[in-house]
Amino acid sequence: MSSPQVAIIGAGLSGLALALALHQQGIQSTAYEQQSAPLDIGGAIMLSPNSLRALDKLGVFERMLPKSYKFQDLYFYSQDDELVDVFEFGNQERYGYSGIRVYRFELINVLLDLVREAGIKVEYGRKFESIVSETEDSVTWRFVDGSEETASLLVGADGIHSHVRKYLHPDLEPKFTNMIGVTAAVPAKQLKLENNEYKLPATFMHDKRGAFVIAPQLADGSEVLIGKQKVFVGEDPGREAWKAMNSDKTWCVDFLREGNEDFPAIVANSTSEISPKRVNLWPFYLLPKLETWASSDKHGRVAILGDAAHAIPPTAGQGVNQAFEDVYTFAGVLGQLKEKNSEGLSDALGRWQKGRQERVDKIIELNNEINKRRMPKQADVETKPFDIDWLYSVDLDEMVRDFVGGN
Repeated sequence: MSSPQVAIIGAGLSGLALALALHQQGIQSTAYEQQSAPLDIGGAIMLSPNSLRALDKLGVFERMLPKSYKFQDLYFYSQDDELVDVFEFGNQERYGYSGIRVYRFELINVLLDLVREAGIKVEYGRKFESIVSETEDSVTWRFVDGSEETASLLVGADGIHSHVRKYLHPDLEPKFTNMIGVTAAVPAKQLKLENNEYKLPATFMHDKRGAFVIAPQLADGSEVLIGKQKVFVGEDPGREAWKAMNSDKTWCVDFLREGNEDFPAIVANSTSEISPKRVNLWPFYLLPKLETWASSDKHGRVAILGDAAHAIPPTAGQGVNQAFEDVYTFAGVLGQLKEKNSEGLSDALGRWQKGRQERVDKIIELNNEINKRRMPKQADVETKPFDIDWLYSVDLDEMVRDFVGGN
């Protein structure tokens, strides 16, 4: 494959990271974002060693770290106020990286700085509409304003509601799970932790009230995220309705406070003062396992990755981490093909998808095991730490060599 020009649809975390990863491979790209300015929405995200290793190789980690809260474990407490489970999210000694929490917009800004320094183009206000044509060596697509562009390859990094995915799977729609997440950011001093009686980040579990999360953020831990999930009764009202609900967050504050008397006092303390401006809500969607992430039945010139290709439940905190793994390995595959001047794009992307899907499947199995352990009746059954070395110690460069070599 000769040196390609890659079009990236979406300039969020995945799209910007992909642009950097391609640049590192000597591959030109342009990112197109439908919004009129860089994305500054959403709360903090958790990153584990597997994705931090990739971000480190892209030059992102060092700049991101001063804006991040470092931690090692996630702690789980029963309704009896007992520590019942610990899940390792990072370990400096074992994996080379602790887990971190960083605001999404902070990471976007770090990525944007690096993208600009590399001279990579990002065009805003360009909303993808559809693929016009795909040939052996190029793909042409149309924006909603009627303009058209052509590139060697088009990659949809445009999230769970991906428009690019419709080219590969015209009839597929993400399935609303009837669950929504409601979170808020509050000062850590509000928790009134005088003797460090709780280890954080922590999830407080209750049979009837569900789970309440408290997770420090900002580099010094002076702020915490609080949150829980709510069952939404009825059909998916649609994206515009969700936006409208996001504009009146009084009910979100009430929901976060609801049932606090059934939790330890730290939960009621955390919700004592909540600014509606610091509240977020988002609906949870899932995708079925997709047969293909690329147009291999045509010429392999259109591909999707991240949430556009697989939506992973948040149990093990691996959604965005797997998106970064997708990005790093996808760029690596293109780089290897460029070096070999190979024409095996469709075959290599097929192996890439197979290998990535196997890893996603394994994480979904891990999610299921975590959920079993955290059911109240299982609380005293299994206390041994999970074997997650396969997750955090992955060698993504070796993975790329396998995808290209066909091993």
